[in-house]
Amino acid sequence: MEIKFKNMIDVETYNKLRETVGWNPLAPQQAQRGLEHSYCIVAEAEHKTAGMLRILSDNGYMAFIADVMVFPEYQGKGIGTALMEKAMDHIRTESRGLTVIINLMAVQGKESFYTKFGFIERPNSSDGAGMHQWINPFEKK
Repeated sequence: MEIKFKNMIDVETYNKLRETVGWNPLAPQQAQRGLEHSYCIVAEAEHKTAGMLRILSDNGYMAFIADVMVFPEYQGKGIGTALMEKAMDHIRTESRGLTVIINLMAVQGKESFYTKFGFIERPNSSDGAGMHQWINPFEKK
């Protein structure tokens, strides 16, 4: 299967992909802002979107890989691997030979996919657990 790459995805397809992999869709204006402030890598197969990921960077020493998603009908066909390879190549190129740390949060059970790219699981003997927090103004306290 031939995979082509582009750097744009529309909000409707992005939210459809989020829903298909079991994530909540975002408000269109919120999704648009997020996409505009990210470097997107979108995989196309058979003339349609197969998957995507986003890279957020401070253009210094910190990068974050987010939203690694592949439509179920394309999972297990190398799309996720191809996306990660493209992302790692992009980050290496943009780092201009300098040190950079790449962060990501794996979905539970998918950690081994990322270890193939050199990521280490936390916590470990030298690093504490990664942490996160959602701020949801619509959630009742």
